[in-house]
Amino acid sequence: MEKTKVLFISQEISPYLPDSEMSTIGRHLPQGIQETGKEIRAFMPKYGVVNERRNQLHEVIRLSGMNIIIDDSDHSLIIKVASIQSARMQVYFIDNDDYFQRKNMFTDPESGFYEDNDERAIFFTRGVIETVKKLRWSPDIIHCHGWITSLVPIYIKKAFHDDPLFHDSKVIYSVYNDDFSEKLDPNFRKKLKLRGISSDDTKLVEDANYVNISKLAIEYSDGIIQGSQSINKELEDYINNCKIPVLPYKNEEEYLSAYSEFYDTVYKDDKR
Repeated sequence: MEKTKVLFISQEISPYLPDSEMSTIGRHLPQGIQETGKEIRAFMPKYGVVNERRNQLHEVIRLSGMNIIIDDSDHSLIIKVASIQSARMQVYFIDNDDYFQRKNMFTDPESGFYEDNDERAIFFTRGVIETVKKLRWSPDIIHCHGWITSLVPIYIKKAFHDDPLFHDSKVIYSVYNDDFSEKLDPNFRKKLKLRGISSDDTKLVEDANYVNISKLAIEYSDGIIQGSQSINKELEDYINNCKIPVLPYKNEEEYLSAYSEFYDTVYKDDKR
């Protein structure tokens, strides 16, 4: 019997970023799931704050070189990788000179929220999907952490649904306390469209803010996990009324086994 394959797409992973609730889960969850006998891959953005030399990142030439078009502009996809030796695990980084060379994640101390954060989310999401395609690796479960991954569900379910690698993939979205108050670019809906995604599919983000892009992720996911003990109240209510499996918040001692069981539930329930 083949191992279950779990793809982790994370906004933050330690030790590449400072310890936080999300980065700690991003670091330890893939290792723990791998130790249960599942096969894993892990991806995160290569923010400029990530120290490449100290963390021994190197470019994977065979995976790099593709251009991703966003709003009629080409952006080169650079793939880097590093190893966490103690976990026997590799982390893939999505990089691009236009989007991920800044020394802050989403906000400049002087100018505020980056105006192109919408394009950065689109580029990161599509970069992960294209890299997984190049790896010819078909995930059973795709687990997304953080708002920058919120477009993964709609892309997998609409734009890449007919791709044999993703046809049976189940997407799980973790909702954290990572709100932002700013709005994304007014042309966000237009920019995120690909073949297979209609205007009706993106109505939720006509007003492109944190709550609505999170709702979009929930709408196209197969399962939802409450990743933080306290999350946006509007999203909490939205999750409570959705028709898909939901895993309530689990603390540090509980989450590994609970998440692993939840993966099996979401994947196997669809196979019955």
